[in-house]
Amino acid sequence: MCLVLISVNSSPKAQAVVTCGQVIGNLAPCVSYIRNGGRYVPQQCCNGIRTLSGLARSTADRQSVCNCIKNSVRGIPFTSFNLNLANGIAQRCGVSTNYKLNPSIDCSR
Repeated sequence: MCLVLISVNSSPKAQAVVTCGQVIGNLAPCVSYIRNGGRYVPQQCCNGIRTLSGLARSTADRQSVCNCIKNSVRGIPFTSFNLNLANGIAQRCGVSTNYKLNPSIDCSR
């Protein structure tokens, strides 16, 4: 669902720090909420969102997380209900993020 890279001043390219598996692991507790809704976002989901937010510091980190999310949800049919729930999780968890779940998102931005 997300992935992370970090840039080093001496290297021209960013190096992967967090694997897609780690990102998916952090977001897995959010799946039932995204599918079914509920009054509250599960605490484990919020913890995963906070962890990923802390890891995605650089532009390369954020692009990597975005690409992981995009590749992980490819082919999954989403309703507007599911997309709205997914896109509201960070705010409901009190986490500031620029990610939006959208199958056609441009992760290069």
